[in-house]
Amino acid sequence: MITPAITPNATLDPSARFYVNEHHPENGTLLGFWLYLMSDCLVFACLFATYAVLGRNYAGGPTGAELFDLPLVAVNTALLLLSSITYGFSMLEMQRKKLRMTMIWLGVTGVLGACFIGLELYEFAHLIHEGAGPQRSGFLTAFFTLVGTHGLHVSFGIVWLVTLMWQLGRHGLTVENRRRLTCLSMFWHFLDVIWIGVFTFVYLMGVLP
Repeated sequence: MITPAITPNATLDPSARFYVNEHHPENGTLLGFWLYLMSDCLVFACLFATYAVLGRNYAGGPTGAELFDLPLVAVNTALLLLSSITYGFSMLEMQRKKLRMTMIWLGVTGVLGACFIGLELYEFAHLIHEGAGPQRSGFLTAFFTLVGTHGLHVSFGIVWLVTLMWQLGRHGLTVENRRRLTCLSMFWHFLDVIWIGVFTFVYLMGVLP
């Protein structure tokens, strides 16, 4: 009787009673995620282009110079940039195979991201309370759409981060979890780059006369 060879990545198919190999293309996940990020770049490019067209259409309403609280936005920007640094620390700890420190730095990153979202929601609520909601003018419609879309991405990133922390706590630094950490790292740093564009193009240029 011939016994089939068993490889380390083989799994047993109980119905067929033989071993089949699971093939995962090397770096296939990272390539696919890069393609996703490129498509997301196109989404934000369209939103930036829309804001460029509508950013001066105030319809007799308030302008960015009258509405934007730059010190608050600067604090929010610092929180997001700091979260990118703390995520980098978690990746360094992952390379050292230190699960506990990896999760601690991920937790710090999540808290900073949540503070960023909290301040952004406060800003939105304040603008709406002042009568500067998205329906007030083309400028505010474009502003809420661009900044809100970025905020939704950060919120999704926080949910992803919490889910990944649960997976790390249950399974440890497996090959799959390390790959997921790398993908989330790319996503988180991508959001930082987009926010720098938002801060410069929307807020800083918005307060100029």
